[in-house]
Amino acid sequence: MENGTVNQEMDTASTITIKGILSLLIQNVDEKNGKRLISLGMGDPTVYSCFHTTHAAGEAVVEALQSEKFNGYSPTVGLPQTRRAIAEYLSRDLPYKLSSDDVFVTSGCTQAIDVALAMLARPGANILLPRPGFPIYELCATFRRLEIRYFDLLPEKGWEVDLDSIEALADQNTVGLVIINPGNPCGNVYSYQHLKKIAETAEKLKIPVIADEVYGHLVFGDNPFVPMGVFGSIVPVLTLGSLSKRWIVPGWRLGWFVTSDPCGMFKNPKIIERIKKYFDILGGPATFVQVCVVSVCLWTNEM
Repeated sequence: MENGTVNQEMDTASTITIKGILSLLIQNVDEKNGKRLISLGMGDPTVYSCFHTTHAAGEAVVEALQSEKFNGYSPTVGLPQTRRAIAEYLSRDLPYKLSSDDVFVTSGCTQAIDVALAMLARPGANILLPRPGFPIYELCATFRRLEIRYFDLLPEKGWEVDLDSIEALADQNTVGLVIINPGNPCGNVYSYQHLKKIAETAEKLKIPVIADEVYGHLVFGDNPFVPMGVFGSIVPVLTLGSLSKRWIVPGWRLGWFVTSDPCGMFKNPKIIERIKKYFDILGGPATFVQVCVVSVCLWTNEM
């Protein structure tokens, strides 16, 4: 970068997001033709009248605000009670217990994605992304100067991961493997057996798994949702998620970055310190929104 100029080396095509594409399309819509525009590109359930945020969520916000206890800054990694509530919520589906120290609160899952890639990035590194997949990963990887290597999802096998292609693509500079389950955009839900094979392949290649589970538990069909963290004893897992979809509150912008790693790779003090320092430069969710997570997670079983 030269003085006074912006770095323009990145390929423009690699930095186009789904939001950017939608914006371009909307700008070119002729409002006079009377046709209704239906967006298939954004996962915002609040724009449809058939989905409603539970009253308990709104009541939690009102209670937090009226208490006047949560108008100040929160710790950069998140409120202790929020981290604890998320750890307890995720632990319900795991064969081990997460602690609050494993949880870092983010501004939505998008920020959690950026944190994951920022923590893994280094000069000359590459990352394995699914194709088709969620475009934000490509955008974040490009900004972090990570080489992107795509592995295919197999439509004839219910969009399962092509494990052979992963083994062919990975090398000593591969820093992570991204798995989106339930799938976005394909809507697939991986079986326990397939997820175990993914974990075993990643362990063989000595690369951690980034598990994007923002649609966790929103499944229809024969396959139940199984968190990738179930296999944390096989391979280190970075679990990414948010309140947005299941609780119909995308505007709250509350997500999490979680080290689902009972064997302790991500518990190295130097790694933890690096994560905490990175969070020191991030802006997390509003403090009053964070405290609402405690109430949200308590009534999850009633949904």
